[in-house]
Amino acid sequence: MKYSQWIGIGAAILLVIAGFLPWTFHPDLNKNFTGFFTENNIYGKPGYVFIVMSIIASVLFAIQRVGAKRWNMFVCAIILSYAIKSFIMYSGCYRGICPDKLAGLWLMLASAALMMAMALFPDMKIQEGPKK
Repeated sequence: MKYSQWIGIGAAILLVIAGFLPWTFHPDLNKNFTGFFTENNIYGKPGYVFIVMSIIASVLFAIQRVGAKRWNMFVCAIILSYAIKSFIMYSGCYRGICPDKLAGLWLMLASAALMMAMALFPDMKIQEGPKK
């Protein structure tokens, strides 16, 4: 794809922004959880992981080498798997109470999936070697 690097970098920026948005609303606590805040830090802080991994993925999107594109697929696969894990943890019901899923949670999952898709279709100019 022609613009896969720029779309991937844009998705990485969206992933970082999604960490600051509300992910879930818990009616029993009357609080919104984000990627950086949970009650008593029960779910951890996946926002920090997403920031570090998004920076690494953005650098790998920008480098025009085959090895960088291969590493980017690996990094984006880790990001997507961690996003799925975070989605399941944050949206899961507990003690009969189901939290409301808010826009940040969906944006986090969608941007991680978009990053993986753009890593699978890099725009590389392959140079042919000498013909024999």
